[in-house]
Amino acid sequence: MENSPQTAVLYNANCPVCNFEIQQYAQYAGDKGLPIRFDDLNAEIGQEWGLDADMAARRLYVLHDGTLASGIPAFLLLWSQMPKYRWLAKVVGLPVIRQIASVVYDFILAPLIYRWHLRRLRKQSAHRHPH
Repeated sequence: MENSPQTAVLYNANCPVCNFEIQQYAQYAGDKGLPIRFDDLNAEIGQEWGLDADMAARRLYVLHDGTLASGIPAFLLLWSQMPKYRWLAKVVGLPVIRQIASVVYDFILAPLIYRWHLRRLRKQSAHRHPH
């Protein structure tokens, strides 16, 4: 897959785990001049993606050449656009590994990170609106 100016990533910058990981990719892409755009879902950008904030916070989304992917397929698209990570896209893209990675991401990691996100939102709301 060649680099494409049609690649964009939607992520939750308020999530420490998500933000840390995506900032690594954004730094690399910026340093290498790769045509990848990184959109924070908290910047009211989700509507441009056709996703509400809650849906967008549940997993990683990548838009590449007009196709929207989420979860492991989104990571594979993102990694394949960055030379440093292409090996990871190839390994995780192998049939058995892709299936295992998808199950782990879809049923363990993404839900845990999303619940952590909801907990942070409740705490932030409680601090803003004390009873």
